[in-house]
Amino acid sequence: MRRLFTVFLALCLFSGTLAAQAPAAAPGERELPAGLIVPDAAKPGPGFDADKATQSYIDLLTPEQRAQSDAYFEGGYWLQLWGFLYGLMICAVFIVSGLSVKMRDIAKRISHRPWLYTAIFGALWLLASSVLSLPWALYTEFYREHAYGLSNLTLGGWFEESGKNLLLELIIMPWLVAGIFAAVRKAGESWWLRAGIASFLVLLLLIMVSPVFINPLFNDYKPLPDGPVKSAILSLARANQIPTDNVKYFDASKQTTRVSANVSGFAGTTQVSLNDNLLNKTSLPEVKAVMGHEMGHYVLNHAVRNLAYISLVLMFGFWFVHKLIDRAIVRVGTRYGITERTDPAVLPIAVAVFSFYMLLATPVINTIIRTAEKEADLYGLNSAREPHGFATAAMRLSTYRKIHPGYWEEVIFYDHPSGYDRVHSSMLWLQENQELATGQP
Repeated sequence: MRRLFTVFLALCLFSGTLAAQAPAAAPGERELPAGLIVPDAAKPGPGFDADKATQSYIDLLTPEQRAQSDAYFEGGYWLQLWGFLYGLMICAVFIVSGLSVKMRDIAKRISHRPWLYTAIFGALWLLASSVLSLPWALYTEFYREHAYGLSNLTLGGWFEESGKNLLLELIIMPWLVAGIFAAVRKAGESWWLRAGIASFLVLLLLIMVSPVFINPLFNDYKPLPDGPVKSAILSLARANQIPTDNVKYFDASKQTTRVSANVSGFAGTTQVSLNDNLLNKTSLPEVKAVMGHEMGHYVLNHAVRNLAYISLVLMFGFWFVHKLIDRAIVRVGTRYGITERTDPAVLPIAVAVFSFYMLLATPVINTIIRTAEKEADLYGLNSAREPHGFATAAMRLSTYRKIHPGYWEEVIFYDHPSGYDRVHSSMLWLQENQELATGQP
């Protein structure tokens, strides 16, 4: 037990050491200049070559910018492994210290109803997990992001947003935990199937309510003022038969230096949103290119399609837990007072098994998302007809995403096409459609 907490303390100190050693970067040193960028080799003409045009965009990054981008993104590969191991250690703390059993006993003293005491246990587990995860979260979400010039949050602002996230999780997660254990009790051997179906429905509901009820808790959404940007976005929406005139911008600059946008919701909640970084740091062709991409997600029903695929991945994850949990209880749980899968105290063991499955499933999930992103890239190029705008936007993202990975590196770790892929797609489109491009200088 003492050795376990020694390891925990060492990891806390390790996260602080990593934060201190991460290379500092001011946003101005990392970012490309504002406005549309069209290198000479990327200008259309009779001798236009997509490969040479792509390389001219890649060369916009200085060696220092590219090295820093690679370091940030490749460091994320290791963060996935260390985050998984850190999570396993937290699960071990719950089991070995007896904390999980104590929380179950507290919950049962409050209520003898299985639904309610399981939900109470879920809330206690979430609170304790948040405390144990704090050192890792501080490093990965605050110190590291600041070290690479990607965050504008103060420490107080980070704690405020983390607190809001925790409150939302406390409202939702305990009941999801209670629902899963209810399925285990009532459905027996088929609980994983019911849990998988329920996960689809819950995630679908969150997609519907997030634009209206959740996102405004973290950012101030305002109607986009009339002007060329709004006119261009509404024109794209009408041309692509997106049923909304609800175009808003939000103050993401208080949190991050990144640019982003989305078309979210459905069934009356459809909303086009773009952050103030996109408005302030980019050109109209870039905004049109980005919004064409986002509208592609909407028109191609990527939200529901991806949700269905990922729900299947989650369902297999529940099946994976179903197959291994009894064995894990026998090998680990019984010596610490956990004897059956219907006991809420088994949750840390189940989470450890599920986390291992999700680590193995990372390439599958990334491929599902990356495939949809590629489709939206091509849709956006054909709808917005702004190849230089899309290439410039892709280069902006490449200041914190490794621009030219190897094949397997992209398959395993990338949930979006690489910067090289996106720029090359833009230049191929331009090569074949020079007379249609509107973003030419």
